[in-house]
Amino acid sequence: MKVNLLILPGLGNSGDKHWQTYWHEKFKNSIRLVQDNWDEPIREEWIKRLNEEISKLDKPTILVAHSLAVSLVLHWTISNSNKNIIGALLVAPADVDSPQHTPECIRNFSPMPIVKLPFPSIVIASQNDPYASFERKEYFAKMWGSDFVNVGQKGHINSDSDLKYWEEGQLILKQLIMKIGMI
Repeated sequence: MKVNLLILPGLGNSGDKHWQTYWHEKFKNSIRLVQDNWDEPIREEWIKRLNEEISKLDKPTILVAHSLAVSLVLHWTISNSNKNIIGALLVAPADVDSPQHTPECIRNFSPMPIVKLPFPSIVIASQNDPYASFERKEYFAKMWGSDFVNVGQKGHINSDSDLKYWEEGQLILKQLIMKIGMI
């Protein structure tokens, strides 16, 4: 892999049993973003921290975002850019606009940006994710110009899904890298 990965956990961080944690351990070319407040996220603070981390990059990098961090990526792209960001893997986007799907503490990430991303991306969605309807995730992918991958019944694709190294996700990441032309 000729690219770096910038791993972006969502609300509450990704715990020891989360695939993002396994990937960070496995891929020596990965960096994991650390936020000051994982449980009461403030959009502007999260964007600022992401921008600080991205500004340090000196190699082509793919953003690997889970849940609330998908919204973070979209908000970041509205007012920021960096030539080193060449793609994004957007896993289980949380519907920040929907009080029936997501907690009040993330409402400051609403509205979900509906803009075409300036780099190739793939949205990975589970059919039984409690944090967004499947149709809404399909809509997001279409509006963002992202490829869309249905991984079946995997819940929120998080620690509870017990995916460990999530080989299926690694194959999808490889597809994105190939699409970008970095393999």
